[in-house]
Amino acid sequence: MSTVLKVENLRKEFGGLVAVKDVSFEIKEGEFVGLIGPNGCGKSTTFNCISGLLNQTSGRVEIYGKDVSNMRPDQIHSLGMTRTFQHTRLWREMTVIENLLVPPRKQLSPNIFKSLFKFPQSRHEESLRLEKAHAILEELEVPHMAHNLASELSGGQSKLVDIGRSRMGSPNLLLLDEPVAGVAGPLAMKIFNNLRKTVDETGISILIIEHNMDFILRQGVDRIIVMNEGEVLMIGTPDEVKSNKAVIEAYLGSAGEEE
Repeated sequence: MSTVLKVENLRKEFGGLVAVKDVSFEIKEGEFVGLIGPNGCGKSTTFNCISGLLNQTSGRVEIYGKDVSNMRPDQIHSLGMTRTFQHTRLWREMTVIENLLVPPRKQLSPNIFKSLFKFPQSRHEESLRLEKAHAILEELEVPHMAHNLASELSGGQSKLVDIGRSRMGSPNLLLLDEPVAGVAGPLAMKIFNNLRKTVDETGISILIIEHNMDFILRQGVDRIIVMNEGEVLMIGTPDEVKSNKAVIEAYLGSAGEEE
């Protein structure tokens, strides 16, 4: 399997605070990988550096072997990487289907003359995008919400639509920041099952942040990256993570003491 994402000695400092300390890991093609750790351990900061929202202090990020360390988010997106955020950012005054139709790459040119010249082709491409959007909503089991305003959705429904929107650009690599945070158990499991199915059927690579370690250990991810205090504590299968003494002490142990 080829390497889709390679993070090498990634470090991010905010003044005197070191938020991410020389983090390194790889994501292979067709892998479903969890990134877990306590709040404040550097998970989202790592995502922000990978996706270009933050400039890392040092280190290197590669997508398909191309150095993206100093690229803008839109340039990184053009290489086939899409991400979501912990708090959904849907366009609230647009319908669900309209939200899905905005992100796809290589849409109608903003240049009016180019647009008019390519109008017949663009109409056909628009029809295909609409067909794809409805198919994704069908897969997510929310086709009945296509014409609802995003502002009318519940928190869990918004998460589903956000994932659907992220898939509209046909990404090869999908970064999801806590897609089931605040979502009820049955719907959270449905989201994870859908993601597992997507990886198996399309070969896309998914890296997903999840705070609830007990939950993600039961959701069929291939590997788990455990972070603690800005560093990678270990990388392994769910079974390896469950039996690792350092993880138990740093993560499960502290949780157990609070109960």
